[in-house]
Amino acid sequence: MIPSAYIQYSCSNLVFIKWLQEHLLPCPFKYITGIDCPGCGFQRSVIALIQGDLHKSLQLYPPAIPLILFFAYGIADRRFNLDTKNSLVKKTGYMTVGTIILVSYCIKMYGIYKGYKLSI
Repeated sequence: MIPSAYIQYSCSNLVFIKWLQEHLLPCPFKYITGIDCPGCGFQRSVIALIQGDLHKSLQLYPPAIPLILFFAYGIADRRFNLDTKNSLVKKTGYMTVGTIILVSYCIKMYGIYKGYKLSI
């Protein structure tokens, strides 16, 4: 038999996920320009991760997992002083995550505008 605590946790998890999906923050950059920003898709990707769908999360926003790991490292570093004085790990993390975001955004924009033709 399934324990009642598991059923209660599953139901509350479903309600939480449904609430998250209904309360996504709008992107002001996309609202003004009509073009995705480099962060568009992050919220939906995190929701997919919470649901346990890694493949969908990577499809929605590939840099989500590196960003989450880097944020977790930043919090741990702030709490436990993990990095050295020259902060080599943080600088490397900034560069790595920034590069992943930039490459992902360029690939997304190339895919979106690949078939776009200028009308003259």
